[in-house]
Amino acid sequence: MFITHLPKLHSHFSIFCPKPKILITSTLLSKSKTTPFSHFSSVTAAANTLLQSPDSQTKNLELEDAQEQNTHIEISVEKLFVPPDTDISSGSRPLSARILKGSNIVLSKYAGDAQVEQAEFVKSSVETEECPSDGKPEFALVGRSNVGKSSLLNSLVKRKRLALTSKKPGKTQCINHFRINDSWYLVDLPGYGYAAAPHEVRTDWAKFTKDYFLNRPTLVSVFLLIDASIPAKKIDLEYASWLGQNQIPMTLVFTKCDKRKKKKNGGRRPEENLQDFLKLIQKFFQTVPPWIMTSSVTNQGRDEILLHMSQLRNYWLKH
Repeated sequence: MFITHLPKLHSHFSIFCPKPKILITSTLLSKSKTTPFSHFSSVTAAANTLLQSPDSQTKNLELEDAQEQNTHIEISVEKLFVPPDTDISSGSRPLSARILKGSNIVLSKYAGDAQVEQAEFVKSSVETEECPSDGKPEFALVGRSNVGKSSLLNSLVKRKRLALTSKKPGKTQCINHFRINDSWYLVDLPGYGYAAAPHEVRTDWAKFTKDYFLNRPTLVSVFLLIDASIPAKKIDLEYASWLGQNQIPMTLVFTKCDKRKKKKNGGRRPEENLQDFLKLIQKFFQTVPPWIMTSSVTNQGRDEILLHMSQLRNYWLKH
C-alpha cells in the first residue's frame, strides 16, 4: 500500500495510509484488543542481547516524572505498530516485554545491528538526482524548524557536531547525507515552517524535499519530528497528512520529551501533548503510525530509534 518505488515494503507496512485509500486488516492482532499496555515497556538498550537470548526475562520499567509520579501512556493492542512477519500472539516473552520503551513499536526478528560504529558526512544536495547513487538504504529526518533535528541526529551517532546545530531556525537548507557504518544513511532535510526565511527559499525547500520523498527509491522511511513540549501545530498535522496521502512510510518522533512544564503555569506534559497529537492524526489515518518519545538532552529514545531503524532496514534488504 506504499508508493510504487518501494516494492520491498509494498504489502506489509500498510498502517500509515489515510482512510480513503486503504482497508486495514488485523490478522496479527490478538483477540484481546482492549488490553492496555504501558508505553514504557521493558525493551531497552540491551534488546540486541535479548533478541539473541529469547528466554531472557526482563522487568517492566516505568518512567518517573520529576514532578508527578506514575506518568504513563496506555496503548491498546490495535494501536501497536506490528512489523511484518511478526506474530504478537505467540512467543516466549509477554507482548509487553517486546514493545520498545517510550513507543508503540513491537520488536521483530529483523531487529539487530543497531549500534553506530562509524558516521561521516557525505554530501549536500539540492536535487534528488544529486543524492548518493550507491543504493544504500536511508532514513530521512524532517520536522518544523527548531524541532531538534540536528540535535537528534548527533545523539543517534553519539557525535556532538556531526550535524551542525543552531539556535536560529532554518540552518539546514539542503538534503544532507550522513553515511552510517558504511552501509546505510541518515538524511537531514530542511526544516519547514520557518517564517523568517524568504518566500522563494521556503518554496524551493518544499519542492526539492517533496520531490525527494516521492522519487527516492532507497528511502526506507521518513522520521517526522514533532515537538512534544508544546501543543500540536497545524503545520505538523498538515505535513503528516501529506505524507499519508502520498503513501510515504513514516514514523513519528516526539522530541523534547525531557521538558516538564508545570500545570500551574498552564503547561502540559509531553505525554499529554503526544496523546492529543495522536488523537488529531486519527482524522487523517486509518490507524496510528509508529511513534517514539525522545530527548537529545537525556538521550531518551536513542537506542529505540536505532532498533526500529534496524528492523525496517533489515526487512527492506531481505525482501
